[in-house]
Amino acid sequence: MSKKYLVSGGTGFIGRAVVKALVERGDTVRSLDDDSRGSVALLKGIDVELITGDVRDFELVSKAAQGMDCVCHLAYINGTNTFYERPIPILDIAVRGMINVIQACLDNNVPELSLASSPEAYQTAQIVPTDETVALSVPNPLNPRYSYGGGKIISELMVLNYGREYFKKATVFRPHSVYGPNMGNAHVIPQLVSKIQPLLNDNPIKLTVQGTGEETRSFCYIDDAVQGILLTMDKGEHLNIYHIGTQEEVSIETLAKKIGKVFGKDIEVVPSELQWGSPVRRCPDITKISALGYSPKVLLDEGLMKYVHV
Repeated sequence: MSKKYLVSGGTGFIGRAVVKALVERGDTVRSLDDDSRGSVALLKGIDVELITGDVRDFELVSKAAQGMDCVCHLAYINGTNTFYERPIPILDIAVRGMINVIQACLDNNVPELSLASSPEAYQTAQIVPTDETVALSVPNPLNPRYSYGGGKIISELMVLNYGREYFKKATVFRPHSVYGPNMGNAHVIPQLVSKIQPLLNDNPIKLTVQGTGEETRSFCYIDDAVQGILLTMDKGEHLNIYHIGTQEEVSIETLAKKIGKVFGKDIEVVPSELQWGSPVRRCPDITKISALGYSPKVLLDEGLMKYVHV
């Protein structure tokens, strides 16, 4: 049975993919985005209603929520460098945006709310792979990096507590290092690619990375991430949190060498200072979402080929 969805942040990287997937399966979709970081052009030909504006504008959010069955709240400012450079707008969008979305849902009798959170909410986990029960953390409120994770913690608390009282279904999903075509330049894979491209005449390429290169992440291709997001909205249980990603944990040095391989180049990693507060190791435990039928298909080598050659 088709439903009506509002996707906030619907012209952003993940938002566009969610919008397309919902439309393709027959749902009615409305997007709300100020397009400051997204691209309306990449939704050309998709049957989606586009509302342009800021999630901090309550009247606009309330209008956008009218008649919806579910709100998928993705609107945020991301990108690691942005955490350090723009903590005030990040927190402002996190708090005002979340308040507006919840109030708009209540005013318009929207029964379901799905929140995009982040592994930044748990920041540096003591157990890796990390499941959904790990404690959330702001290790140092003086570090502007934690504006992002702190905003996600606030958002999760609001969705789950308001959800208990007012929603038929409220869920939280935490995507882990999602990548793919047209993702923008604010994340580690596009940043490494942009550093490698001007050096293609060198072999080996000496590539400066943050940290020692031994730090790890687990990268999830956009198609797999969307599969997980739709599963949490369709089959996820009320007041539950789900990690979305893969358990293919790789070091940044290995990642750099894999990207070099796509270009046919050897990479020699040059260490540098790690950004203040950057976690040394991160990989999700996806057991919980796998029980809903989630099964990531795109391994990192294949995903990097899709990303670099677009």
